[in-house]
Amino acid sequence: MNISFFFPGQGSQTVGMGKVWCETHASVRQRFTTADRILKEEFGFKESLSTLCFNGPDEILQETRVCQPALFVLGYAVAEHLKNSETFKKHTVVCATGLSLGLLTALAVADVWDFETALRVVATRGHLMQEACELQPTGMTALIGGTTEAIGQLCKEFDLDVCNRNCPGQTVVGGVCENLKALQSVAKERGFKLAVPLKVAGAYHSRWMQPAREKFEVFLKNIPFSAPVLPVVSDTTGEILTDPDAIRAELGRQLTSTVQFEKCMRKCATLGFALGLECGSGNVIAGLAKRTDGTLKIQSMAEPKDTEVLH
Repeated sequence: MNISFFFPGQGSQTVGMGKVWCETHASVRQRFTTADRILKEEFGFKESLSTLCFNGPDEILQETRVCQPALFVLGYAVAEHLKNSETFKKHTVVCATGLSLGLLTALAVADVWDFETALRVVATRGHLMQEACELQPTGMTALIGGTTEAIGQLCKEFDLDVCNRNCPGQTVVGGVCENLKALQSVAKERGFKLAVPLKVAGAYHSRWMQPAREKFEVFLKNIPFSAPVLPVVSDTTGEILTDPDAIRAELGRQLTSTVQFEKCMRKCATLGFALGLECGSGNVIAGLAKRTDGTLKIQSMAEPKDTEVLH
């Protein structure tokens, strides 16, 4: 069977994530142990990543600097376990992608970097984005329903950016918090079914991430990149990433560019996967896929029992 790997982004983290995987699979546990050491020694984590994932508290796990490494480590470790399992030998991986941070996990699984290098890239990204979030109170709101024209008018009126086009009928906008509150008060009368504030620390994939982008691009200049060993689909262009220099440029640009995840999923569908595996916490991507194309089948791998679908 042809398989595609999907990796979640911020918002999918939950307290307890990865605990059962670590209790039952030594390879997953080893990746968390390595991450605990690197994040404490090099990034100043006071609590181990494992402790924060398994026990919280939720408000710390939600911090950008924490949840990005958390989602990366779990997603990478689960995909690695699957690829190395005896059952997986009868399956073929035809592509990989991810939502925002998840794209970096996909690139690591495609051997663009080794695990430890990828973790440092992700942790640096999370740290710089956290810094940018602290410069000004910003956030994100998911708009359900409405037209493209109505979204454009709201962004112009309230000085917002379109951050994500996730699936038909779901667009995420970001900007200064007081402007988002004003938007929420008028959304229904402008034809939107819902305007839902997201539990995030800032306006990701918008102009407000420019300070993080500039520093991240400088950091990436000294990081070695290899060509992916399998097709990785960009979440901002919907195109396949192949050239190491182009990938380096894409990762900087991604911080301030709209995530076009609907386009990304439609591109993956053309590559002929029969089953997508959402490696990590939650099932956000599975839900987006269902609303994009009812024929797309994506299964969450949040718990070890979920792998039964591959047998």
